[in-house]
Amino acid sequence: MSRQRSPHPARIRPAGQVVRGLSRFRRCRARPGRHDGDMAVIDLPRPSELLVPTLRAMRELGGSASINEIVETVVQREGFSDQQQSQLHNQGPQTEVGYRLAWTRTRLKLMGLLTNSSRGVWALTDEGAALVNDSALPDELQRERIHDRWIAYVGELRAGPGKRRTLGDDDAEPITPEESDEASEVRGWKEHLLHELMAMTPDGFERLAQRLLREANFDSVAVTGKSGDGGIDGLGVYRLGLVSFPIFFQCKRYQGTVGSGAVRDFRGAMAGRGDKGLLITTGSFSADATKEANRAGAQPIDLIDGDHLCDLLKTYELGIRVETRTVEDVTVQPGFFADM
Repeated sequence: MSRQRSPHPARIRPAGQVVRGLSRFRRCRARPGRHDGDMAVIDLPRPSELLVPTLRAMRELGGSASINEIVETVVQREGFSDQQQSQLHNQGPQTEVGYRLAWTRTRLKLMGLLTNSSRGVWALTDEGAALVNDSALPDELQRERIHDRWIAYVGELRAGPGKRRTLGDDDAEPITPEESDEASEVRGWKEHLLHELMAMTPDGFERLAQRLLREANFDSVAVTGKSGDGGIDGLGVYRLGLVSFPIFFQCKRYQGTVGSGAVRDFRGAMAGRGDKGLLITTGSFSADATKEANRAGAQPIDLIDGDHLCDLLKTYELGIRVETRTVEDVTVQPGFFADM
């Protein structure tokens, strides 16, 4: 049984002010945002402060997880508020929580505690698993060891000539070129794609969803929505072997976090018409929305957020061209020349 962490309150502070929490893991630097027309920020932990929560989330998830599972579990364990979950990174489309957790995963990988597959599944390494699964190690000592490992990692970067970079004036933590390239490569094309999706007309986005469902083996996909995003936008029949069942879908071009209210509204629109729904958005879903979608006794709603939508469009090559590059690793062998 994992221990529940205390929540992070969503405090609003003037831009530029450094917020100090109760411990070194709660201290974060403010970012500019908007609140009631004025510049304000919502406190969030820095990537280095999310190392421990991410590793413990991985332990809770059985040692491996998708990106969405990691984000949802960290959000629930840390008690992030709706305001914190809705805060966008650089005006979107990615949320600030998702952005910081992406950097956290990359750093844990470079520290040798996490690894990831080409299919986007992250897993604890043997060393990472040994660290977080040691039942004889008190939580505070475990936290200290992870923190000491992070400090050692930072020290190695600072000692290496020409390797130090920073995330900017508001998050001056050193990173390596490899770390920057790996995180920014995926973030770059997905941000570009999400911006293109946000620029589409509502009808165009619904037609894209229709095309995507057809590529994913749906039959008889029809766009039915005529009054915006307030109800059902379409219906398709999904075939699985010898059986088939209708699925209603709704499309939301949204920049930010979709809450549980949208899930309830969609389910209400489905009442008496179908038993299965699919909610597609360019944004993200709050933890409460995910919980509501899977609420026991209610009609199940499958959720596709912006990150997953990008992956699906890439898989089916809809508006995406994937080119495989071959990289040469050239190594000089001094012994060859010494034997000449």
